[in-house]
Amino acid sequence: MDARIDLFGNDLAATFGKRFANAAAVIQRSSLPATTQELVSLRASQINGCSFCTDMHTKDAAAAGETAQRLHLVAAWREAAVFTEAERAALALTEEATRLADAHEGVSDGTWARVREHYDDDQAAALVCLVALVNAANRMNVVARTPAGSYEPGMFAAMVS
Repeated sequence: MDARIDLFGNDLAATFGKRFANAAAVIQRSSLPATTQELVSLRASQINGCSFCTDMHTKDAAAAGETAQRLHLVAAWREAAVFTEAERAALALTEEATRLADAHEGVSDGTWARVREHYDDDQAAALVCLVALVNAANRMNVVARTPAGSYEPGMFAAMVS
């Protein structure tokens, strides 16, 4: 598949990408566990059909020590016994927030209550911001048809200032 536009090679998109990477760095430095961040990012990317982001978050999670078993089971997390209750709450929030157009109620009160059982204010804020950021990245890459497969873990670290 060929990209419609090279977002990484376009000056305007690259400038935006740098700002985007700095926003992501705020979340990465938060107290939200890095493992949870990658699982959430991977699940949103799967739902949105973003091959580039699915590739990126799978590789980043593996590089950070995530097991192949858990990565393979993210798409079926409800039936898998390998995720903690906190991770399940984050994944439920991710799915409901990613599928806003599919459900008129958006994120349910029950899901939000489960999130708050496991995450403090800063972690919950980071989780909300992360889901929004990943969904935005997914949409840009799906529209641009950014191809998957070439991502190397950490390759965007230089963009953060």
